[in-house]
Amino acid sequence: MNDESVVQVETIVNLTESEEKVRTAIANLFGGLPIVANTSHNGSILEAKVKGQDILIKFRNLLRNDRIRDAARRALLKGTRKDAIIFCLNKQVAFVGHVSFSEEIGESPLGSIKVTVKCDDPRKLVDWLAPRTA
Repeated sequence: MNDESVVQVETIVNLTESEEKVRTAIANLFGGLPIVANTSHNGSILEAKVKGQDILIKFRNLLRNDRIRDAARRALLKGTRKDAIIFCLNKQVAFVGHVSFSEEIGESPLGSIKVTVKCDDPRKLVDWLAPRTA
């Protein structure tokens, strides 16, 4: 992965949720992101866009510390496209400082955190984030 990568994080904050808690969930996964809030008809949308791989170091360490690299690798490979990786994470699990991959719609009642990483070599990024453990 190179510094030309762009990481985009977005999630809906429902009217029943605390925006501060959702911001905490994102920070627990990625550290200090420059998050912008935009209002929507059913709450607000938090978005962040950062260039470079440094923002993924905390996430990478969580995958290792939670001992879920193999499961993460499968989820990341499933979301691999020609020039990007797209995956979703559970907000509630992120709030307590852990990683749980989820489907974009339906699996999490509060919705998920959608992450899109645009890069030249998605497979190489997956190898860096979640190397094989066997």
